[in-house]
Amino acid sequence: MKFATCNEYFEDWKVEDVFSYAADLGYDGVEIAPFTIAPSVEDISTQRRSEIRAAAERSGVEIVGLHWLLASPEGLYITHPDQAIYERTKSYFRSLVQFCGDLGGQVMIIGSPMQRNVREGWNHNECWQRMRDAFEASLDLAEEHEVYLCIESLSKDQTNIISTCEDARSMVAEIDHPNFQTMVDVCSGSTEEIEVSQLLRDSGKHLYHVHVNDANKRGPGFGDTDFTSVLKTLNELDYQRYVSVEVFDFTPDPRTIAAGSLHYLKGICDTLD
Repeated sequence: MKFATCNEYFEDWKVEDVFSYAADLGYDGVEIAPFTIAPSVEDISTQRRSEIRAAAERSGVEIVGLHWLLASPEGLYITHPDQAIYERTKSYFRSLVQFCGDLGGQVMIIGSPMQRNVREGWNHNECWQRMRDAFEASLDLAEEHEVYLCIESLSKDQTNIISTCEDARSMVAEIDHPNFQTMVDVCSGSTEEIEVSQLLRDSGKHLYHVHVNDANKRGPGFGDTDFTSVLKTLNELDYQRYVSVEVFDFTPDPRTIAAGSLHYLKGICDTLD
């Protein structure tokens, strides 16, 4: 398996500096939240995209892909019954796929709970179908750029649609396309009745990404979540894709989070060899 870090907790850092610091620590890749680059990816020029990609290559890290896809710009909503809002979101999702491809990214993690929640009075099945249609409308572009769309189940306190890994696997089965897969987020997975290690196994061949974050929303090793079983399971599954450090509590500071998390994870891996 390979290790990456997400860039959004490096608040106010230039993405080039994140690449350099991550490489110095020993990370293999960096996962990017698009809103840290610009409010809208449609405003990021071809030249700037090339600069970002080149900076990662110079630093010796891969751009793993994107997450927090719909948090910005304002007004996006992938389940919204208002056709204008929905069509704008579908269109922007394709722009994200293009951006990911231009950066050389491999995965797009579909989270963004506030832009997918089913509001009171909306029909859940119709919202599910709108999500599915939006993803399917981007799969030709994803396939062209060798980008994998990974639907992320999020805890029930964050969202009321695709709030279990089983839900995510159902969406994958319905779409049934090689460029539409799933992932497991340890923090959200920790809220399920099924252990995270079993959620990883249940994902089978469709497991394309893993977010490692403690149940307390901090980095691995900064809480009590059992990451030994997580990494042991991934090792047993011969998982060779990215394990990415994502946090929601940015204390004490990005350097400590990034360095401490990687040291902790690699320490566990050393015991598995």
